[in-house]
Amino acid sequence: MRRQKRDVSDRAYKRGYHAGLSGKSKSQCPTETPTAKQQWMNGWRDGRIDNWDGMTGVSGIHKIPGITT
Repeated sequence: MRRQKRDVSDRAYKRGYHAGLSGKSKSQCPTETPTAKQQWMNGWRDGRIDNWDGMTGVSGIHKIPGITT
């Protein structure tokens, strides 16, 4: 748990991915720091691509960052 809180860039990527996957706009980026914003945008782009490719719901569960098998 503590490691997750320390790794800001990884957390920003995951949040951006989920925002992109759910179809939210990139203007809703909550971060202001350049590094975290860039990671959020990278995650958002990947999430939007997966959304466009139909990787939502059960068909895209293997692509969600943070889930290990």
